Amino acid sequence: MNNHASSKPSTMKLKQTINPILLYFIHFIISLYTILTYIPFYFLSESRQEKSKQIKAKPVNSKPDSAYRSINSLDSLASVLYPGCDTLDKVFMYAKNKFKDKRLLGTREILNEEDEIQPNGKIFKKVILGHYNWLSYEDVFIRALDFGNGLQMLGQKPKTNIAIFCETRAEWMIAAQACFMYNFQLVTLYATLGGPAIVHGLNETEVTNIITSKELLQTKLKDIVSLVPRLRHIITVDGKPPTWSEFPKGVIVHTMAAVQALGVKANVEHQGHIESKVPSKPLPSDIAVIMYTSGSTGIPKGVMISHSNIIAAITGMARRIPSLGEKDVYIGYLPLAHVLELSAELVCLSHGCRIGYSSPQTLADQSSKIKKGSRGDTSVLKPTLMAAVPEIMDRIYKNVMNKVNEMSSFQRNLFILAYNYKMEQISKGCSTPLCDRFIFRNVRRLLGGNIRLLLCGGAPLSATTQRFMNICFCCPVGQGYGLTESTGAGTITEVWDYDTGRVGAPLVCCEIKLKNWEEGGYFNTDKPHPRGEILIGGQNVTMGYYKNEAKTKTDFFEDENGQRWLCTGDIGEFDPDGCLKIIDRKKDLVKLQAGEYVSLGKVEAALKNLPLIDNICAYANSFHSYVIGFVVPNQKELTELARTKGFEGTWEELCNSSEMENEVLKVLSEAAISASLEKFEIPVKIRLSPDPWTPETGLVTDAFKLKRKELKTHYQADIERMYGRK
Repeated sequence: MNNHASSKPSTMKLKQTINPILLYFIHFIISLYTILTYIPFYFLSESRQEKSKQIKAKPVNSKPDSAYRSINSLDSLASVLYPGCDTLDKVFMYAKNKFKDKRLLGTREILNEEDEIQPNGKIFKKVILGHYNWLSYEDVFIRALDFGNGLQMLGQKPKTNIAIFCETRAEWMIAAQACFMYNFQLVTLYATLGGPAIVHGLNETEVTNIITSKELLQTKLKDIVSLVPRLRHIITVDGKPPTWSEFPKGVIVHTMAAVQALGVKANVEHQGHIESKVPSKPLPSDIAVIMYTSGSTGIPKGVMISHSNIIAAITGMARRIPSLGEKDVYIGYLPLAHVLELSAELVCLSHGCRIGYSSPQTLADQSSKIKKGSRGDTSVLKPTLMAAVPEIMDRIYKNVMNKVNEMSSFQRNLFILAYNYKMEQISKGCSTPLCDRFIFRNVRRLLGGNIRLLLCGGAPLSATTQRFMNICFCCPVGQGYGLTESTGAGTITEVWDYDTGRVGAPLVCCEIKLKNWEEGGYFNTDKPHPRGEILIGGQNVTMGYYKNEAKTKTDFFEDENGQRWLCTGDIGEFDPDGCLKIIDRKKDLVKLQAGEYVSLGKVEAALKNLPLIDNICAYANSFHSYVIGFVVPNQKELTELARTKGFEGTWEELCNSSEMENEVLKVLSEAAISASLEKFEIPVKIRLSPDPWTPETGLVTDAFKLKRKELKTHYQADIERMYGRK
């Protein structure tokens, strides 16, 4: 999946076109600057250079199948964030008492909404947003307490399920904290799930109450309420929808404010009485969340995550973020129903950070819902911490490179020279303050200008994109590895480790070992580096799948010491310093007709960073001898390629043109050869898709991972065409 050669700086440099004499003079100035700054930098950076050479994790014994642990947890794995705080309600109480009046959750006010008609006749909704309004730790605590009590008054019992089907926002976190306090089991569903998946999750968990938003109630829930017979109460976080009376008999719609008011009233009435409604406190082993995965393989599965699972996971994550505290501002825009976002926000909440809410449509000044001339959320919030999935980082990379290509020749070459110079300096462990200040300052402003750490998870990040973000945003870009089944925790790279293509060493809360996978040819005795299926062990490994004992037994097991392990299905390799690389995936490996094994993920990783490609899915099966692919082309790049080749037509006509398929295939083949793919790994035929793949289309997950089964079904006719009907 990761191309080892791609992490070498020489393979990631940008190409420049500049007069050789002028280039010689510029290199002379750069050399002079480097010499003048080297001596003071050498003494200042010695600690970082030393750190980068350190062993970060090592095996606990000399056996090939030994588990690797962080050097900071060789004797025992960490499991508790603060002494005595072994459940999430205790963690929040600790944070509330410590940071009482500090700001916690921020939401931007909407000043104006308007419909903007596009040249093609489509209508886009545009917004003008104001400042962030903040709730303090105390405010959030009181609202959560009242909301939880109100839910009790509606009949919600401890250790029973309650669903949240809502976009990422402050009310989502308030509702979650209420459930943690009152020991309600929170069922999380992605806002982008389709009707059948929502119905499956709600019926399987037998919920009677659901928390949602007005928009999702109108657009998704309204049509399926009759298919969820146990549903009794719908709570909207943002006011009552105008058509609430249309719902089936027995289903009542409340607002979140009304439920909180119910909780306040109950507290007043019972104050001083023995029968006062006291929350039923959870135990560490109690279920906190039943998190439905977005299902990259078939129907969504509910992962049961206990209080102790989440606390162990956020303990491990927090240790990899240096100086985490009250000065930090985190921007929350990924789905809170995804383990990456939920755990990141809980890490911030437990350390006194501010969390400002956003969305992918309002994130930056150029985002789709932001009216031209007004400011996106990053410009107003100026976050210091941000999490992202590779798809979003790849998009930023392509957008910036498009702007670079539109610059004048002088500006473009100046940017490229600075980029290549900084890449060399980073590889030596050096910094470039002048380049950062004068060349990359405007790029940095795209994310507010204050980002000190970008953390990427959800899928492998290409070495090219990772290095690009390092350079242009002037901050470490950490890669993390974890699954919903391990509460998102597994590994995170150290901030001073600037190597690419790796996901870091095991966190202090868990250990990782490699299991032989004979079919794929991966063994933990391989030289020079051990390889195999990644197994994660520790208190962050979850309780299994809800009402799915068979699948739980397949993916989880307990060892002789009672420690729980997860079989991830991912193939990893350990570097000598104890850092992990993800090199393959069992489900992505296909054996061709002639016996060669093809890693579809490896093919996609080698090709998806091409400017011409917005997304790509490689496909193969054992009945044929070659690989094919489905490609979402970049509209601007494909249109330009068509113009240079003399082809004309609408966007759909270009994508459906066999001539354009062949032209794109030529570009892909050249890139595949440059990326050292084997001949049998290179796609022989492709299908160009005029429509992008989004979570709403059901072809990718909320983390933008490919849903191979759905893509195969969607493109079945094209598969038959490309392989020749049989």
